[in-house]
Amino acid sequence: MSEKIARIISIIFHPVLIPTIGMFLLMHSGFYFELLLWEAKRFVLLVVFFTTCILPMLSVAVLSLNPRFDINMPGKRDRLIPLISASVFYYLGFILLRKVQAVPEFKLFMLASVLVIVLLLIVSLKWKISNHMAAIGGLSGTLFALSFRNGVNPVYSVLIVVLLTGLIGTARLILGKHDLKQLIAGYGLGFIVLYLVLYFV
Repeated sequence: MSEKIARIISIIFHPVLIPTIGMFLLMHSGFYFELLLWEAKRFVLLVVFFTTCILPMLSVAVLSLNPRFDINMPGKRDRLIPLISASVFYYLGFILLRKVQAVPEFKLFMLASVLVIVLLLIVSLKWKISNHMAAIGGLSGTLFALSFRNGVNPVYSVLIVVLLTGLIGTARLILGKHDLKQLIAGYGLGFIVLYLVLYFV
């Protein structure tokens, strides 16, 4: 994989886009909420996209107005304010979905994601853990938890997530953004938190 392709993969499957991509995938994986009306699905997707992508990106854009802020966030502490902002926006998404009585799994997904972000924030104080892998790990954990809990076997969705995990991890290594330990730690954190919350709560 060339650096150009690795960079494209990192952008397309950025942590701010994974929740929306994941929610769309979950809605077409054979679970019972696949039967929701398109209007309901569209509302959920819009809420998730707005609170997990648009608002976090706007906050980073505002931060970039400060010349001392590096938008590439190379250091572990550079991501603290963006992560704090993201946790607030994710919680806003949880509140919005709760108010409209959305599917419980969707609300749990948002709430568990807040927990993941908080844990990433704590770890980032000392170590540069991978946000990209935490995002895809969270989606993987969600998919497996719902599969075991509902007795559904979404083979194609699992294959897609496994493929994305490999592509994203490889891309981050090629770009030199993280080492293997940071990738594994990020994936494990996202997977474990989302799996436990979606399966047991």
